[in-house]
Amino acid sequence: MLIETRGNDSQKPLNVEFSHAILNPDASFGGLYAPEALPILGQEARIRLKDLSYAKLAKEIFALLGIELEEEILHEALSLYDHFDDPAHPAPLVPLKRDLSVLELYHGPTRAFKDMALQPFGRILSRLAQQRGERYLILAATSGDTGPATLESFANQKNIQVVCLYPQGGTSDVQRLQMTTQEAKNLKVLGIHGDFDDAQAALKSLLKDDHFRASLTQKGISLSAANSVNFGRIAFQIIYHAYASLRSDSPIDVIVPSGNFGNALGAFYAKLMGFGIGKIMIASNANNILTELITTGIYDIRGKTLKKTQSPAMDILKSSNVERVLFALLGAQRTKTLMENLEKEGFYALNASELEKLQEHFVALFCEDSEGERIIREYAKAGYLMDPHTATGIKAYEGLESDSQTLKVLCSTAEWTKFAPTVAKALGKEGVRDLEALHYVKEALGVEIHPAINSLFAKKEIHTEVIQKEKIKEQILAWLGA
Repeated sequence: MLIETRGNDSQKPLNVEFSHAILNPDASFGGLYAPEALPILGQEARIRLKDLSYAKLAKEIFALLGIELEEEILHEALSLYDHFDDPAHPAPLVPLKRDLSVLELYHGPTRAFKDMALQPFGRILSRLAQQRGERYLILAATSGDTGPATLESFANQKNIQVVCLYPQGGTSDVQRLQMTTQEAKNLKVLGIHGDFDDAQAALKSLLKDDHFRASLTQKGISLSAANSVNFGRIAFQIIYHAYASLRSDSPIDVIVPSGNFGNALGAFYAKLMGFGIGKIMIASNANNILTELITTGIYDIRGKTLKKTQSPAMDILKSSNVERVLFALLGAQRTKTLMENLEKEGFYALNASELEKLQEHFVALFCEDSEGERIIREYAKAGYLMDPHTATGIKAYEGLESDSQTLKVLCSTAEWTKFAPTVAKALGKEGVRDLEALHYVKEALGVEIHPAINSLFAKKEIHTEVIQKEKIKEQILAWLGA
């Protein structure tokens, strides 16, 4: 069962099933849904799970979490991994050094880690909507990867319409084209003047907007979300961390390039369930709000402005899923107080014992763009090509003190093709856009460009609207009424 991170307002159920939470992700007091309790696995259980395929492991973990879905629906959802580069290993683990391996999470259709969760999640949500004879509007806000993966997942799905918000100029050309060239009639993409925090704030505001919900109800439409505010996303992100830990005979440390903290939260939940995970090493970019929180216990966005970096999926100041970690460690009452302080004052501070609890699980470091370029260049020369988000994880590997005998598993969150201009710059070619950069890197290193990326530049852009954030609700309702 799932309960609410800020407690219950007496208007909503005290606890809900997984299917309810993914269809209705808004919780009391603006909070989130999180597990009421997590199962704890013993050694015998881990041994039993060790040799399972990825899909069978996913089914076992869902059963352990008490997630009740019809076998047919879950099987259909997990079969989407058959369309990844290697169906047997949708998230391959690649050794780089004696104590460092890379968990490549980008082998799905949009070449980013969001496919790992959003491919099966989208199918489940659509099938549940069809079963209930209901129509849903799915909202998504993206800093670059959630949007393409959401749109790809829900394109042409019955009983589902999707609106995706992205910050104009805040994504790569490839990421933008993956959204704006979508042809499915049930999809709407809106660029907004602002940054990702503005897009995410607009999404959360609409989820709580009674007038907006009433307008949708008049059209026979219910409201849900595809961002990691939706626990359905998080459930699938637990699986690949568990999978990676089971590939090792001893506990691993996990390195996670992190912005909205959903990926890190999946590792945290896997650790609490008893999978062999030690420290969760958080890598940030110059928007180092997470590093500050984990090292000092202070979350302070007062006077801060979002910096545009070469790792834009992590250009975030309000990191939503930290709330679920606080809830797990500190309980609903304290979480509600902290979140209300952040929303009203732009600030909260953990006390010493609370910080100790957080640091029992997490350490953090941040990476400047120049350091990321250096890392991309050095590893490319050694034969491994990575994107700038993965490079921030290498910086954490280099800079955070850890036991050299412990295997570190770095979550690689995107293929290099999603951020080709940064990769090209690291290799010596500056000032080029995505298409030229892709071909420069291809020629320089003798690598191939994935067809899903290469074909984007010949497609027509269909979704070209860029609006002020104040116009979002109006534009959505106009589209639904058309």
